Amino acid sequence: MDFERAYKTIIARIVERGGQEEIDEIVRFYGLEKVVKAIRDEIYFLPNYAIDKALKLFPELKKEEMYCYLNRKDKTYHWI
Repeated sequence: MDFERAYKTIIARIVERGGQEEIDEIVRFYGLEKVVKAIRDEIYFLPNYAIDKALKLFPELKKEEMYCYLNRKDKTYHWI
């Protein structure tokens, strides 16, 4: 797996399913600025619980600025 090319997928999955240790590792590997930028501007979908988790982990984020929130606001998504 190319960790540089797949950074959006990796960051999204870690935010969704990872713990604090994994979050710390992606911040160490990619840098705080790249992780925050990916969550805010580049990741197209995160479930509600992952958005809330990202807001707690990265206080510099605002829900209203997150593309994954704006992209699906008032839209339902499949339960899987």
